[in-house]
Amino acid sequence: MQYNKLGCTNLIVSKLCFGSLTIGPLQANLSIEDGADIILYAMELGVNFIDTAEFYSNYRYINRALKKAKAELIISTKSYAYTYEGMKQSVEKARKEIGKDIIDIFMLHEQETKLTLKGHREALEYLVDAKAKGLIKAIGVSTHTVEVVNAAADMQEIEIIHPLINFKGLGIKDGTLHDMEIAIQKAYKNGKGIYGMKALGGGNLIKNKEQAFSYILSFPYLDSVAVGMQSRDEVMANVNIFEGKTVNPDIQKRLSKKKRKLLVEDWCQGCGECVRHCRYNALSIHNGRSVVNPKACILCGYCAGYCPEFCIKIF
Repeated sequence: MQYNKLGCTNLIVSKLCFGSLTIGPLQANLSIEDGADIILYAMELGVNFIDTAEFYSNYRYINRALKKAKAELIISTKSYAYTYEGMKQSVEKARKEIGKDIIDIFMLHEQETKLTLKGHREALEYLVDAKAKGLIKAIGVSTHTVEVVNAAADMQEIEIIHPLINFKGLGIKDGTLHDMEIAIQKAYKNGKGIYGMKALGGGNLIKNKEQAFSYILSFPYLDSVAVGMQSRDEVMANVNIFEGKTVNPDIQKRLSKKKRKLLVEDWCQGCGECVRHCRYNALSIHNGRSVVNPKACILCGYCAGYCPEFCIKIF
């Protein structure tokens, strides 16, 4: 496994980052033990970096894995909080539920524009204070937009950027793939730590996974890449790919049979909360219930977190 220094921080992270959204209640909804065991398996194979978020509701998985782990795990989490007090509560929640006094990386979650960054200024100020107190080690932002990568590249407080990037540019909300590449290059050269997301387009590029991984691993301005994993087969396959090894044919065969899609259960009441919160306009209400457009959906699973009836899942 390759390890890289994350920008100008002192954090040394594995090239493969464990994307933990997939194990929790918004997607696979694994048991705490099963989810923790998959994290531990990845750690045994050299993965020392995990990406999570308050919104994912999966801190308990990481807590359980840390209690069993023999090695260190670098944790990056995020919050939608936009006030000073709100971000303080988010940091304290993460410290308590993960079971670590110091969180390695804390981010402003899913920033969309310069105005969004401005609106989260109070939250950012709390993160600066928390870092000064030794509660967190580094501050970052996650984003699906070129505009925020460009803006964050020039912000002294921001040390790490977690941008969306894949070979088709799937999910980039403004500009082109080339625009995102240029913005990431700028941020990287400005000393920001960069770890990418959605290399497989939320699962939509699995049929082109060889091309997708070839692209992301050859792009020179990424210190690490977060890839969602929810089984031992996925962990082993991804570790092999990131280490430049051939994936076991039996594992390849099993994974090739797995099809992922967003499911809206029959008991959907058509309240529209998922539609209002979908950033990709992939959901709409027809005949009194939510319907997904698979061509627009990137299988992020975020909509499930807004469903009051718990009727949305990815399988």
